[in-house]
Amino acid sequence: MVEAKMKAPTLDPIWEEKYSSGQVQRYPWDCIVTFVYRHYPRDKERSEVKILEVGCGTGSNLWFAAREGFNVSGIDGSASAIKYAQERFQEEGLNGDLRVGDFTDLPFADNSFDLVIDRGALTCCGLSAGRLAVKEVARVLKPGGFFHANPYSQRSSSYLAGGSGPDGLSINIEEGSLTGVGQVCFYSRRELAELFGEQFELTSVKHLEIQEEQQANYMVHAEWRAIAKVRK
Repeated sequence: MVEAKMKAPTLDPIWEEKYSSGQVQRYPWDCIVTFVYRHYPRDKERSEVKILEVGCGTGSNLWFAAREGFNVSGIDGSASAIKYAQERFQEEGLNGDLRVGDFTDLPFADNSFDLVIDRGALTCCGLSAGRLAVKEVARVLKPGGFFHANPYSQRSSSYLAGGSGPDGLSINIEEGSLTGVGQVCFYSRRELAELFGEQFELTSVKHLEIQEEQQANYMVHAEWRAIAKVRK
């Protein structure tokens, strides 16, 4: 295991607390399954298609991709999350390069990956850290490679329910779907575009809103699902 400490506000300590206490996700997000199948290069064998997930947590998305025959790597700031993922891969006879580290300083060579996945990870660090991470994603992607980014939106009820933190972060969120997850950076449409800068061509931007209408308080969960192609 390669370990490196992540500098605040890249990693909120709450995630190590959650993972070390046994919180895990075992199955992949449907949006990631769709992204992988729509964008992996068809002119290669799956074993030659390299997929990286930044902020991979307990590795559920990479578990799916590895089972489907892809070459997978993942990085997360939580040692407990990576330990769980490594043990699961070993138990099931799956291969994966899973590391503890900082996604603003990726320990991978230039032009290494065909696809990079972010599923609600970059949104847990500040704006400047997020931009550093995306620059690193652009560096490690192969020419024409695709990046899936999934930050939360300022249209979320939780955006107005927290205090103002450093670097665009919301802290101490008390209402909505994102209570108890620590610091969150909610993105506007403009900030989403700025996140990708000139290094990427946005090929798809979707905004999802889910309203909770059964409970007394009107709540909206809102997130962005963006897909971008690296320019090289």
